[in-house]
Amino acid sequence: MEAFLVSITSVAVAEMGDRTQLLSLLLAARFRRPWPILCGILLATLASHTAAGVVGAFFGRALSPRVMDLIVGVSLLLMALWTLKPDTLDEQDGPVRNTGVFAATFVAFFVAEIGDKTQIATVALAAAYPNLVAVIAGTTCGMLLANAPVVFLGGTFARRLPLKAIHRGAALLFAALGILFIVRGLR
Repeated sequence: MEAFLVSITSVAVAEMGDRTQLLSLLLAARFRRPWPILCGILLATLASHTAAGVVGAFFGRALSPRVMDLIVGVSLLLMALWTLKPDTLDEQDGPVRNTGVFAATFVAFFVAEIGDKTQIATVALAAAYPNLVAVIAGTTCGMLLANAPVVFLGGTFARRLPLKAIHRGAALLFAALGILFIVRGLR
């Protein structure tokens, strides 16, 4: 249960103002069909985070628990710093053509998620926790928690969020988790 709760919280908070959340806003504004967009986000996130989770689980088993805790701790501290840098949505981040809403969302979201901080967080969390299913379920639910309101409520909701405060909160969360893992690795 801890793996699920840490995963859902970490990703939901880190996703606020992230480029994939901005992509969700763009898709919602363009297509105005929330359900196919959410289905595309769900399946793209499952595919992306499953691959990231498998990589993280491999490293989690290949390295000693002490070394893994130190690596995860340092990576979470780096994630904290990265979270403080707000994302922007470049034109190449949103390659939406005249295909179906679901297909366009799936492709655009999957591509945007490659190397994204939530995908990297999934690698770190899967390395840290032995329950891969809980990590993937948590990170996927966190992604949906952060993106569903944007898809349904669009720009009105997004403009009212205190993104700087959310980014600082996410950075503090990642930093606290990083320090926790480093302390655990040094014991």
